[in-house]
Amino acid sequence: MEEESQLSATTSRIIPLALPKGTEKVCELCQRRAKLQCNKCRVTFYCDAEHQQADWVGIHGRICQLLIPIRSTTLYSLQGAEHLEMQLKKTELIEICRLEAQRKLSERKHYEALPAAQFCLRCSTDVHGPCTVQVVPAYLLLAEANMGLGNLGLVAELLSQVEWVVLKSPDCGHTLHRQLHRSLGLLHTVTGNLEAALFNFANDIYFASEEYGPESTVTCQGYFLMANVFAKQGKMTITHSLYSTVTQTWHVHLSKLVQAHVQNAQTPCMLLEHSYDKSQHAEVDEMLRTILEFEEKNSTQDSGQIAVVTHCLAMLWFLRGDNFKVSPSLSPLKGFRLTQ
Repeated sequence: MEEESQLSATTSRIIPLALPKGTEKVCELCQRRAKLQCNKCRVTFYCDAEHQQADWVGIHGRICQLLIPIRSTTLYSLQGAEHLEMQLKKTELIEICRLEAQRKLSERKHYEALPAAQFCLRCSTDVHGPCTVQVVPAYLLLAEANMGLGNLGLVAELLSQVEWVVLKSPDCGHTLHRQLHRSLGLLHTVTGNLEAALFNFANDIYFASEEYGPESTVTCQGYFLMANVFAKQGKMTITHSLYSTVTQTWHVHLSKLVQAHVQNAQTPCMLLEHSYDKSQHAEVDEMLRTILEFEEKNSTQDSGQIAVVTHCLAMLWFLRGDNFKVSPSLSPLKGFRLTQ
């Protein structure tokens, strides 16, 4: 019944495409010849209902009406203030698509993230040009989505394009360098080139330290990824040491958040939202669980480390309001005193 309802909703948003001879439209997702048209905005086209539904779920549902003034007018017919206003509208669309793609990637919805990442890249290219630093974030989003789908050949092509743009842009900031090296490190990890992965994660850590400081939670993400590679190589002592660094960084950070949470009990949600968003919560939760599993399986168990990781998870869940998880998670802490 639910599938029938979704199919009915999809059908109501599309209409067969009837165009004059010599006129051709292309699919929003695959650029093949379009046969269908969005019934709401009438300026977006698809090769079939499957691609229409994928685009609607991925991004079109958010930007459908925003596309009408942009696609109904050609930039060549605009001048001065009107042209600037149109560029600002496109810039707004880029940001919407970027945030939507990031949100879906944080939820591991890689297929749903593709339409937003693709549109972000097309719109960024249109506004800024094809080989500018401004298109790099869109390339990285598209690479991450395809990595999650296992399209590693395409990921390598996308990151190669990013490398070329970054190398020819001497004023490229630390953030883009960090993101590029992190993406390259992840690609090399998946493909089994572990030494190359370690090299890129080391660069990730360097640029993150330059941008945020060596004890930042952003920097410690690089330590975590590097530790995962050492674990694959069987170097458990180094892995444990790096995991300890990550755990201590997050323990300090979360302890400060809990303290501020208690002191500002009237606005707990506002405090948390300014500290890190929902997507970061999911990433940190997964990271700490990975460390905890490693420590519990380690032949030379470090009870102190296990207690600190467990305490981090408890604080994380407390800050998110998942209080039902907190009490069970504190059981390894019985009889153990944490010191700041």
